[in-house]
Amino acid sequence: MLGRGGFGKVYKGVMPRSKSEIAVKRVSHESRQGMKEFVAEIASMGRLRHRNLVPLLGYCRRKSELLLVYEYMPNGSLDKFIHDQPKFTLSWDQRFRVIKSVASGLLYLHEEWEQVVIHRDIKASNVLLDGEMNGRLGDFGLARLYDRGADHQTTHVVGTLGYLAPEQNRTGKATTSTDVYAFGAFLLEVACGRRPIDPKAAPNDLILVDQVFSYWNEGDIFQAVDPNLCNDYVKEEMETVLKLGLLCSHSEPKFRPSMRQVMLYLEGALAPPELSASGLKLTQHDGGCDGVPLWSYPSSTTSQTLSQNSEVMVCKQ
Repeated sequence: MLGRGGFGKVYKGVMPRSKSEIAVKRVSHESRQGMKEFVAEIASMGRLRHRNLVPLLGYCRRKSELLLVYEYMPNGSLDKFIHDQPKFTLSWDQRFRVIKSVASGLLYLHEEWEQVVIHRDIKASNVLLDGEMNGRLGDFGLARLYDRGADHQTTHVVGTLGYLAPEQNRTGKATTSTDVYAFGAFLLEVACGRRPIDPKAAPNDLILVDQVFSYWNEGDIFQAVDPNLCNDYVKEEMETVLKLGLLCSHSEPKFRPSMRQVMLYLEGALAPPELSASGLKLTQHDGGCDGVPLWSYPSSTTSQTLSQNSEVMVCKQ
């Protein structure tokens, strides 16, 4: 057994003929109709092909159980390198490469495949590392498919506390924007070496996005950087990741960037987003980049507002 998640256990296996290593997830579903719908979506997602997604190789349905067969990722999940292995610290170069890999995979899901795929559970434990330590976004157990332009149906809130966008508690809707919010929490988690919500932390440090915003407000956002990096990082890249993490974590969905804009920031095609003491905003530039318009907006979000939204999420859960 490799691990255990909310939808079942994951095992390591070997294909009898090819001898290739695989990961097999056992998923149980309560209702028969729900299982049929789940199988239909899994079959569709089996056609997803991108270098930064964990490929689904096949599946087998047996009564109320579904066996999902994925390509085996030898280095396991990212979270064990960020949180559970203090003796081995991922370098900044490795972390930044993983961040860009996940962003690229998410852009494919949101904009480049034939349907819109909402992942709904982006976090470090769902990012797997291959033999070369490249990041692959995995675990599509909560993902949903939508035709382009279709309205995303209201459903019950699913996901992980700390990565859930504030509006999900009100509407129950998962959108590309709620995925972006979770990606923002993921950015800060990787850069700071801390989980989005740390119950063991001091009250002022409980919510990571609040702490990072507070450090920026004090004039030194780099105080938030994971101390295990020992100041060994590219300052411009780190600044971009921290500010982008705050921007993606904006409490108002309309102010969050798309994943295409996120990629432009990470590739250095756009300067790091600028923050203001009254919230977050982008500065209007002249012209655009590769046909993509550059834009600006004011925001009423303050550190206090972010904190209040996060606290509501905790209470509702």
